[in-house]
Amino acid sequence: MTAQQRCAVVTGASSGIGAATARVLAAQGYLVVLGARRLERLQALAAELEGVAIPLDVTDAASIATFAARLPAGVDVLVNNAGGALGLESIADLNESHWQEMWQSNVLGLARMSKALYPHLLKASSGVGHVVNIGSVAAHETYAGGGGYTACKHAVKAITETMRVEWLGQPLRVTKIDPGLVETEFSLVRFDGDAERAASVYAGMEPLVATDIADAVLWAVTRPAHVNIDEIIIKPRDQARVGLVYRR
Repeated sequence: MTAQQRCAVVTGASSGIGAATARVLAAQGYLVVLGARRLERLQALAAELEGVAIPLDVTDAASIATFAARLPAGVDVLVNNAGGALGLESIADLNESHWQEMWQSNVLGLARMSKALYPHLLKASSGVGHVVNIGSVAAHETYAGGGGYTACKHAVKAITETMRVEWLGQPLRVTKIDPGLVETEFSLVRFDGDAERAASVYAGMEPLVATDIADAVLWAVTRPAHVNIDEIIIKPRDQARVGLVYRR
C-alpha cells in the first residue's frame, strides 16, 4: 500500500454484493481489504484484485478486534455488507435462534465494525472517511413472515441515521443503500440451501444483480467530499413493493 492509496474495507465480501463491491472499488484504485468467514473464497478474490483477505466474523467481537488490528491506520471506506435473512416463520411460530443470528450479524455486527473502524476512518488518506451500510427495502416495509429480518433492517436504518447525527462536524460521510430483489445467494441462505425454493423468489421477473448495488456504492463514495448521499433505494423495474412483483 502506498502512502496515498485509498483503502476500502468490505464485509461479507466472499460472494454477492460484497464481492461485486470489492471488484468495482479495486477497479477504481482502492486497496480493498476483504472480510468474511469463508476464507478460501476470500483469498481467491483477494488474489484476483490484488487485495487483502482477512478472516472476519462480525458476530464475534474478538474476530473484529483481530481484523481491525491488521488494517492500515487510515481507512477511506467501510462497506458494512455482512448479514442476511433466515427463514420466513410468522411471529406466532417465532424461531428465536433465527432472530438472534440475524440480529447479531445485521445489526450488532454493523455497529461493532463501525465502532472498531471509527478511528481508522478519521484518518482516511482522502481526508474524509465514508461508511456505507447495506440495508434493504425491508427497512421501509414489513411483510408476513419477515418480522425478524424487517426488524433488523429497520434497526440498520435507525443506526445509520444516528451516525449522521452523532458524527456531524467530523470528516465522515454515512450512506445507506437499500436494495429490493437482488439475485445472489441471499435466498439460498434464507431457505437453508433449498435451491428450488430460492429460485422461485425470482421466477418470471428480472431481479437486480449484485453489480447494480456495487455501482450505487461506487457512485456514493465518489461524490465530492462535501456531498453526503444519505440513502439510496434500488428496486428492479419489475418490483413496486416487497410483495408486489410483476412476473411474466
